[in-house]
Formats: sequence, structure tokens, C-alpha cells
Amino acid sequence: MDFIKLIEVRSELGAGTRGASMGVDALKTACLDKGSDYFIRFDIAEVETENDALFEPTPYDHAKHVDSVYKVERRTCEAVRDAIEDGYFPLILAGDHSTAAGSIAGIKLAYPNKRLGVIWIDAHADMHSPYTSPSGNIHGMPLAIATGEDNKESRKNDPHPDTVKWWNKLKHIGGNGQNILPQDIVFISVRDIEEEEEFLIHKYVIRNFPTSEVNSKGVEIIAEEVLERLEHCDLIYISFDVDSLDPKISEGTGTPVENGLSVEQAKQLNSLLISNDKVCAWEMVEVNPTLDWENAMAEEAFDILEYVTDSLSESREVSTRQKLDIQHPRNPSELEGYFRTIAEEIVEEEE
Repeated sequence: MDFIKLIEVRSELGAGTRGASMGVDALKTACLDKGSDYFIRFDIAEVETENDALFEPTPYDHAKHVDSVYKVERRTCEAVRDAIEDGYFPLILAGDHSTAAGSIAGIKLAYPNKRLGVIWIDAHADMHSPYTSPSGNIHGMPLAIATGEDNKESRKNDPHPDTVKWWNKLKHIGGNGQNILPQDIVFISVRDIEEEEEFLIHKYVIRNFPTSEVNSKGVEIIAEEVLERLEHCDLIYISFDVDSLDPKISEGTGTPVENGLSVEQAKQLNSLLISNDKVCAWEMVEVNPTLDWENAMAEEAFDILEYVTDSLSESREVSTRQKLDIQHPRNPSELEGYFRTIAEEIVEEEE
């Protein structure tokens, strides 16, 4: 598993509740309780945060702490880019979901000429902008940042020019203001969609696979159909928000929504998807132990994390062996035996 690099982003600037910055450490506690050595198997990069900004009032009502979020997004972008350029598969463990825009920007910086598809496993569409957000919480905006979509057609707010300035800077991290196309997004289990986001989903014909469809079709068929939707993309990024899980499992996340995925569905679905060779990064976000009881969410999330990582490792090992078989079908000793057998067969035929 030496091709995997963990990137830890303990930021919660974009969330409306406090505690997501403790999610990474809650996962490590769950790892210790399970007796796993997971967190010493990999190289780890820690992204510097700006969480102290939460102690100060923010002047940006429609994009709270956007100036500090921008700094964290840039660092996340650079950490992901550096990992890819160093030959690693970035596996990102983050606090709130706003930093996903930085992860996407980092992939785009590393692969500027590649078309990137996004699989968004989440209870929410996260496509708001400062012009539409009812809360101003930036964890509801990462896909708007990544697509460069202001959605002024659905405008409800009149953000201050300073907010707009920082918002535009956010959209340009890693590229020219559009790191992915909206039509290259696929949603899974998204079930809490506001009308402004619904407008964009219809505008760009973004496919959502609701939990009911996962239940009726099964995870294998869903995984196949998701990958078919992104067949035209060169690369794929998977972002897994634990609020995609049903709150009956745990409410240890900032914005739980009923009728989510089971732990087993999340395991199998992420495992099947990450085994595709186009997948270049995977992310887990929004574990919040302060909203939990006895670290239940982190324990379930860690089981998913370890299972998915093992699936990634196994699939890449198989892929590497297949490539080696094509490039170097036989080692010298095998070739010697192969030609000896052919020579013996020729002699037998002549006799």
C-alpha cells in the first residue's frame, strides 16, 4: 500500500456546527479501539488549518469565513497536487465538506488536460453559492466552487463586494474558474435538495441515484451505471460524506438526513467504485464526534475507510500484475522452458 498517501484536513470553517475538525482524530481513536495499524501503514500529509478564525466574527454573511476558507482550500489543493505528482493515490480525510473543492482543484492542477468526473456520495447536493445559500455555510458550496457556478438565475442574496471578491478567488484555485463540468457530476443518496440546487440539477441533467434506487437495484448495478455515466471522463474523484449514511446508524455528523445508506451498502459501493482504474482520489468527510455517542459514527466510518482502502490496494495490485503480464509476459527462465518445449515438439513431429 505504499502508493497511498493520507491527507488530513482538520478544518471545520465551512460547517454550521462545531466539531468536524475532530473527525480525523475520532477515526484514529476508532482505529486504536479496533486494534488496527491502519494509520501507521501510510505516509501522511497534514494540511494547516485556520480554525482559530472561528473565534472571531465574520463579516461575510453569505459565505462565512470565506477568506480563511480560501487559505485552507489552497493548501489542500497543493497537498493533493503534490501527492499525485509524487506518484501517490491521495486518500483525503477532512473535517467539513468545503475542502472538497480544494481536493478537486489539486487533481486538476496535477492533470490540467484531463476531464475529471466526480462521484458525490452525500445527503446534500452542495451546489449553493453566496447568491443562493440560506445559511452562508461554505460546506454547502464545494460543487459550486468546483464548477464555477454562481447560479444567479436563482439569486436570493445580495453578497457584499468583498464576499464576491473572495468567492471568485475560491473558484479560481487550481484553474480558470471551472475545474469540473456540472454534467460530469453523479450524485448517490442525495436526498436533501433545496430549490436553488434543484434548478442546477435540472439545468445540467445531473444524475442522482437516490437511496431507494440503491435499495431496489443493488449496489453492483448502481456502481455499473454510475461508472457508465462517467465513461467519457479521463479521471474520477469520489467524495464520501458520512451523512450519506442513515442516521439510525449514528447522528455523529453535522447534518444527518433520514433514509440514507446502510454501512454495508456504503462499503460495497465505495469498494466497487474505487476499484475502477480511472479513480484517482477518494475522500471521507464530516465525521463529528461532538454530536455522537461513544464514537459510534467514527467506528462505522473507520470500518468503511479500512475496507475501501483494502479494496483499492487489491484492485491496483491486480491491475499492476495485468500490465506486467502484457509488457513482460514471461521471465527468462519461463521463456527458456517455453522454447525448449517447442523444440521438442518439432523434433517429435520430424521423427
